[in-house]
Amino acid sequence: MAGRTITRADLSEAVYQKLGLSRTESSALVEKVLDEICDGLARGESVKLSSFGSFLVRSKGQRVGRNPKTGVEVPIEPRRVMVFKPSNVLKARINEADAGETG
Repeated sequence: MAGRTITRADLSEAVYQKLGLSRTESSALVEKVLDEICDGLARGESVKLSSFGSFLVRSKGQRVGRNPKTGVEVPIEPRRVMVFKPSNVLKARINEADAGETG
């Protein structure tokens, strides 16, 4: 499974190719969508994209961690983390792609 990374530029190019917007408009559209997702998550809101998945913000409480080198216990402060939960549709597409590679 060779992992290629898709970048913002790749997304903008795909919008340009498929929708026929200018490259500048395509880039601005991708940036605006990503900004809206980021802003919602920063406010603690969940972002659900139908047939794709949900981005959720979860709060983690304070806990005690341990330095793996020294074994010294260190408190880990409470924080918020982002979690992505793929939709069943996305899971199925991924599994179909995997079946095609192995079969």
